[in-house]
Amino acid sequence: MRATDMKIVIIGTTYPHRGGIAHFNELLFKTLHGRGHDMQMISFKRQYPSIFFPGKTQFEDKPSDGHVRSEALLDSIGPLSWLKVAKRVRQINPDLVIFKYWMPFFAPAYVAIAKRVKAGRNTKVLYVCDNIIPHERRFGDRPLTRMALSTVDYFVVMSQSVKQELLQFVPDAKYSMVHHPVYEIFSDHFTKGEARRRLGLGKDLVILFFGYVRRYKGLHVLLEALGSVQKKMPVKLLVAGEFYDDRQSYMRQIDRLGLGENVILHDHYIPNDEVGLYYAAADCVALPYITATQSGIVQICYNYHRPVIATDVGGLPEVVREGKTGFIVPAGDAEAFARAIIRFYEEDREAQFSANVAEAKKDFSWERMAEAIEALATQSATIKPANKP
Repeated sequence: MRATDMKIVIIGTTYPHRGGIAHFNELLFKTLHGRGHDMQMISFKRQYPSIFFPGKTQFEDKPSDGHVRSEALLDSIGPLSWLKVAKRVRQINPDLVIFKYWMPFFAPAYVAIAKRVKAGRNTKVLYVCDNIIPHERRFGDRPLTRMALSTVDYFVVMSQSVKQELLQFVPDAKYSMVHHPVYEIFSDHFTKGEARRRLGLGKDLVILFFGYVRRYKGLHVLLEALGSVQKKMPVKLLVAGEFYDDRQSYMRQIDRLGLGENVILHDHYIPNDEVGLYYAAADCVALPYITATQSGIVQICYNYHRPVIATDVGGLPEVVREGKTGFIVPAGDAEAFARAIIRFYEEDREAQFSANVAEAKKDFSWERMAEAIEALATQSATIKPANKP
């Protein structure tokens, strides 16, 4: 089998499901299709039961620029749908089935499908892994993770930390490590002046926190840091994303720190066609994560050539190049984060970092992701290392 003539099925979320995983699947689909593969996409008709979903809605109002056609067949908690998906995949008879894997909740569905798809066939299964161990641990995660990984032939991981977690569960795993590619799905670019006018911002110093708010993402640490920054210079924090955490706890913290005029909350999901506004309006983007594997937020930053101040967790230091595309600080250290913000402005690093990001983004391409998948699926003797800083 040649690397350019595989029949491939991707199973994962696509539009109208919202968020970075759907965007990832669509961009991967388009890249592999562009390289000559016969592609099919199977999506969810129900990703999460509503009772388990912390946000307002799981769906986009309109598709992104990278939207691809898919068959919405999979219900995460519907065993009959698992059989239906397996039957459909067997009809296609692919060489390779790719699952986007990020949490053990999906283990029963993925394993049921994978076993039936592989039975009596030469079809192989590959996981593209965001996480092996989820950020927010729950009872039963480890046995479900073992189950999820048990039927997989190949793995793609996107950070050293995920690689190490994978090898804890599957010591002899056949894998390739490729850093998360840039989210080129967001095509709208704005000048800073235009973006600020449209968002009602002035000429202040503005740092962006983007994406849904959960405790592990460290917004509470960033707010403490901002309190210290105000003693030195007036910086505004633009928080753009839906709260999946207790919103009132953050409001109390803002009041306690006297940051009411310095924190601008756009506390709702940001639709695809507005993402570019927020990145264009910001001087830099803050990722004060307490834990992480990798972050798609960094790859949106790189798409828009935005500098990053991030913490030293997971794969963030692998993609945010210290002193070149941003600063890396210790996780949970509000004073260190404050010093990095102050240094960013006092040293006037925005233009330099932005230019470096524009160059660095070339190392995080979808072609490298596709090449790694092809090498695994065709069992090349050598898999080229990808995305070395």
